[in-house]
Formats: sequence, C-alpha cells, structure tokens
Amino acid sequence: MYIKTLQIRQFRNYHQSELTFDEKINVFIGENAQGKTNVIEAIYFLALAKSHRTTKDKELIGWGNEFSRIQGDIVKKSGPLTLDVIISTKGKKVKLNGLEQRRLSDYVGAANVVMFAPEDLNLVKGSPQVRRRFIDMELGQISKTYLHQLGLYQKILLHRNHLLKGLQIKKGSLDMLDILTDQLIEVAATIIKKRFSFLMQLQKWAEGVHHDISRGKERLEIIYKPTINVSDEMDLSKIKEELYESYKIKKQREVARGVTLFGPHRDDLGFLVNGNDVQTYGSQGQQRTTALALKLAEIELIHSEIGEYPILLLDDVLSELDDYRQSHLLKTIQQRVQTFVTTTNIDGLDHETLHNAAVFRVEQGTIIKS
Repeated sequence: MYIKTLQIRQFRNYHQSELTFDEKINVFIGENAQGKTNVIEAIYFLALAKSHRTTKDKELIGWGNEFSRIQGDIVKKSGPLTLDVIISTKGKKVKLNGLEQRRLSDYVGAANVVMFAPEDLNLVKGSPQVRRRFIDMELGQISKTYLHQLGLYQKILLHRNHLLKGLQIKKGSLDMLDILTDQLIEVAATIIKKRFSFLMQLQKWAEGVHHDISRGKERLEIIYKPTINVSDEMDLSKIKEELYESYKIKKQREVARGVTLFGPHRDDLGFLVNGNDVQTYGSQGQQRTTALALKLAEIELIHSEIGEYPILLLDDVLSELDDYRQSHLLKTIQQRVQTFVTTTNIDGLDHETLHNAAVFRVEQGTIIKS
C-alpha cells in the first residue's frame, strides 16, 4: 500500500499543494514552523479522519477560510482508491472513490498509517490517556467493529456522566442510570475483549522486535490493565458479569462523584522488561527501545491482518533516536514500507535507505521537490 498523490487545500499554512510521492522513501526538509509536520498531519488525517496534534478539527482550516480539503490517491493490492476529506466549521465529510460515507467506521481502515513522532517516545512514561489512544487508533484501523463500538461507548458514557452530574442536584432518575449502565456494559465488554486480543497479537510481534533491538538481552511483555478484575481467558458473559458487579458496588460512589469511575475509558497498559516495570524502573534508553518496538510491531501486525504494509510517518523522530536505534528502524522498513520523514537537516541521516529517497524542500507553506 502506498499513497501516490496528495492534494491539500487551505490546510494549516498551505493554500494549495499537489504532490506526487515515491513508493518507498519521501523526505521533507525545512526549518521549524515551515509546514513539514503539516504535510504528515494531512496524510494522517486523510487516513484516520483525526489529527495527532489536536482534537479540534477547526484548527486545521487555513486562516480566514471556511473549509479545508485533503484528497489522496492510494494504491493497494485490491486496486486504486481515492480518499477525500472535507473539514468545515460545521463538521467533516469523508468520501471513498467519490462516495460519501455516513459513518467514520466505514471510512477508517481504507488506508492504514503508523505515526511515529517525538511524543510517541513518551508512550511508556506518559499518561494512561496516551496509551489508550495508542490502542484505539491502531485497533480501530483493523477492526471496523471496534471503532463502531468505541464510538457508541463514548456516546453512552457522555449521557451517563451527564445524568450522574444531574443526580447530584436531584435531577434525573436512578432507573435511567440503570438503563444507561446496562447499555454501557454491553459495549464495554466487547471493547475490553477486543483489546485483550489485540494486545496479545501485538505482544507476539513486539517481543521479537524488542529482542533484536536489545541484542537479545531483554524480553518485553505488554500488560493490559483494565479497571475491573478481568482476564483474557474470560468470555464476554463473564466480563459483563464482572462489570455489572463493579457498577453495582460503586453506584453510590459514582453518584456522589458525578462521574463514571471505571471502564475502558480509564484502562491502561503496562510494560515489563525482564520482569521489571520499565515505566518506573527502566532507563530512558529502555523506555525508548520499548516505544520503538511497539511502533515497529504495529507495522507487522497490520501487515499480518490486512496483507499489506501500512504507510509509515516519521515526524522529526530520527534525530531523537541514537544511531543504533535509527539504523534498526530504517533497516526494518527498507524496501517494504512507504515512509515519510521530516527533518531539519538530512546531513545527519547517513543511511543507505535514504540515498535514493525523494526529497522535498519546505519553506513557508511551499513545497518544492528537489
């Protein structure tokens, strides 16, 4: 899978640009704040209909404009595919081959991307929210069911939290809370089960990658940490039972607090290296190796699921890795994965993988192919 052409209109600091890419490596060079990351963001948004930098889509629309548009031609084994996203102050529309998709879950997954940016190096030591987003974005690309269930869960959760706040001032009914709780449990159990399955698959790939990067000295283990007492061996009915009992026990506490205190929206991940919690006890090098292993494992997992490699976006991350980890990353993707790299200076990227790359110079929202 690779993206052949990209058209950007009124997106961030770009008025209008049309680009044709190399099937392998594409490097964007420019000083900071010139628009390199905006190109990467546009490709990411084209695939996932979400930004990796902001939750407010309106921020993506160029200053003084009413809408933004990103269009890309993707080449897949199954044939060519045109993706189209229009962002306006009223919302966003997504199209596949010119046909508008009513649900985002029908759109996301048509093109697959893996993003690796400096903030991803904080995947291990960052907040639980960062790790939940990691699961949701990657699992959502390969499972439309998961993406749909996640969206449904978030809607029910919003209603439930609103009701819990109302109950604090005697507004609303406990009967309605029970109804929303039952609805939440149905969806939450499916999400938890799918997360267990996904992380078991990711573990298989990440363990091998981490073993190679650490030169065989370390073993990585990924631990799913749900907020209820469940395991990957439990079926859906058992998970639902555990959720029901937990909500029953903590019902009054949630009413008092005015918020849903547990569930998939509060789950977390843990990472063990040779049995030790790398978040707490690992060195910076071990934490970065773990983050890199997870990202490279994503690539292999997506390939195993859909039969094609995803598009890889490396946003100013190579300069954050030492020579050994940088070389391992570039060696892994060589000749297999279409990759986009942003950097302020290509001189420091002395690797055979980059020698035949397509190079684009970026300056003040203008892109020129070298």
